Amino acid sequence: MANQNQNNQNQGKVAQGIKNTAGAAFHTVHSALETTEDAAMSVVDGTAKAVKNVTGNQNGQNR
Repeated sequence: MANQNQNNQNQGKVAQGIKNTAGAAFHTVHSALETTEDAAMSVVDGTAKAVKNVTGNQNGQNR
């Protein structure tokens, strides 16, 4: 019976370790995606500003 309890405890520890590792991996990927999204949106904002400046200058306006 002692062996069975020890096996159950070991399985619980292994399962918790897998869960913790998966959680850490998910967090890392999520953070990387947010960083990528922020960078992409900065490029989009810069492009939009550049287009607005070019079109404003062509129309004799400086916006």
